[in-house]
Amino acid sequence: MLAASGSAWAAPVLTGGKTYTYRVAGGCEIKADVHGAAESGARRPVIFWIHGGALIMGGRGLNTGPGRYPVLTDLYLKAGYTIVSIDYRLAPETKLPAIIEDVQDAWRWVREKGADLFHIDPERIGVSGGSAGGYLTLMTGFCVQPRPRALVSLYGYGDIVGPWYSRPDPFYSRQPAVSKEDAYRAVGGPAISEVPGPNNRPRFYLYCRQQGLWPKEVAGFDPEREPRAFDRYCPIRNVSRSYPPTLLLHGDQDTDVPYEQSVTMSKELTRQGVAQELITIPNGGHGFGGAEPAVVGRAYERALEWTEKYVRR
Repeated sequence: MLAASGSAWAAPVLTGGKTYTYRVAGGCEIKADVHGAAESGARRPVIFWIHGGALIMGGRGLNTGPGRYPVLTDLYLKAGYTIVSIDYRLAPETKLPAIIEDVQDAWRWVREKGADLFHIDPERIGVSGGSAGGYLTLMTGFCVQPRPRALVSLYGYGDIVGPWYSRPDPFYSRQPAVSKEDAYRAVGGPAISEVPGPNNRPRFYLYCRQQGLWPKEVAGFDPEREPRAFDRYCPIRNVSRSYPPTLLLHGDQDTDVPYEQSVTMSKELTRQGVAQELITIPNGGHGFGGAEPAVVGRAYERALEWTEKYVRR
C-alpha cells in the first residue's frame, strides 16, 4: 500500500468519465465516477470497482496504461463494460461499520439509478478491486443484496484481525519508526471521502502496521477484548454456498497483504462449494511489482474471462 512495499501508487489514473454524488453523510459528499457508459442501445454489464489504500488512503481514480502489462480496468472497458468506481469515507475519521454502509449505499444507488443515469443492466454486476478494495470486494459477497454475480479480488484479504494486521508487522518494522505524534498529525478532523492534495496519511498507515493497531484504528474495536465484534467484517467468516463465484489474484511475495490471505480464502470457498479460482503471481509483490509482465497480463485476461462467464451471460 506504500511505495516501499512495491505497490503501484505512482501509476497514472484515468480521471475521465462522469462524476456523481451517490451519498451525503454528515456533510461529506461521497462520489462515484462512471466510465464507459453507453448513450443508447443494449444496456451494458457493470463492474463495480472499489479502490484500495488500507481504507485510509486512495480514491476512485482508475489506474490506466500505458504500462508494463494491460490494466484490468482497461480490459473491462474494451470488452464493453461500464465501470462504476466508487469512493467511500476513509478511516480513521470514519470507522469500518460506516465504510461498509457507504459500499452498501453505492450498491443500491447503482442498481436503482444506474439504468436511467448511465444505461446499465442492474442485473449484471460484478465487483472488483485491489488490496483494501479487494477486501471490500469480498465483503460484497455477503453484505449487499442481491449479491453480485461474480467477484474478482486482487491481493485482497478475508481476515482483518489475524496476526498480520493486529501485531507489529516485520516488514514495516524494518522501516524508520513513525512516532505517535507524527502519525496522528496526518489524520483527524471531519469525515473525508477524498484525500486532499499533498498529505501524510501514509505515515499513519505505517504507524498502524508498525504498532499492530490497524484493526483497532480502522474498525473501532479492540481485537483482544472484542474479538467477536469482527465477525461481520471478516469475509472468511461469512462464506456460504450462496457466496458469488470468486476469482482471487495474489503475488506470492506480497509484503503488505500476505499471500496466505488468498490461500485461506480459496480453501474456505472450496469447502463451502463456491465456484472459485486462485491465481498465484510468482515473484509478485503488492500490486504485482516484481512479477513478469506476461504473467500478470495473462492473469488479467483470465479475470476478464471469469467476468464474462458469470456477469455478462
